[in-house]
Amino acid sequence: MIKVAVAGAEGRMGKTVCRAVEQAADLELVARADPRLDCPVSEALEAGPEVLVDFTVPGSALQNARESVSAGVHAVIGTTGFDVEALSEFKGARAKVFVAPNFAIGAVLMMRFAAEAAKHMAAAEIIELHHATKVDRPSGTAARTAELMRCAADRQLEVPIHSVRLPGLVAHQEVLLADVGQTLTIRHDSLARESFMPGVLLAIRRIAELPSSPLVGLEHLLS
Repeated sequence: MIKVAVAGAEGRMGKTVCRAVEQAADLELVARADPRLDCPVSEALEAGPEVLVDFTVPGSALQNARESVSAGVHAVIGTTGFDVEALSEFKGARAKVFVAPNFAIGAVLMMRFAAEAAKHMAAAEIIELHHATKVDRPSGTAARTAELMRCAADRQLEVPIHSVRLPGLVAHQEVLLADVGQTLTIRHDSLARESFMPGVLLAIRRIAELPSSPLVGLEHLLS
């Protein structure tokens, strides 16, 4: 059994992660950290988790990871909107840190296909659509997609990102590519937060064996 604590446990993603962990035969939920439960991350770490899953807010994700690593607990981070480069401070630490802008398998495939298409199409833009209460814009998924596309292209490629925040949405992204006389649209839709759970559980199970840390992107765990 892998012992798991969840930071942001009272949020919509946090609650979904807690249910998924409780339903997994090989995982045990040992702590729920959230200001609304009057339980800080430091207290949750005292419960002896092996992995802390963070779905909080950009302003607290880095400090939560810092506390987790200091306690020798691996950190799986789904929070976006903070400076991922700052995680370099954890290089060489015994506890591993893994970050995914998006834990949906389909979203990872969308990013992979978009990067491949960027090699062959002249121009591209991204439209990302999320629920009205999402804090960051552009989304971590959109920023990561644009980065992968720019790296894949053998030329300088600008990838503008347009952000939409509306009630009723969950997480959606369109990558529009164009060339002379043609367009290509690659779209992924998460219609429920359960779509992210297979990726979250995969990260929990695999983080202890990561070849390097910190590591960004669920694609590294899919091979």
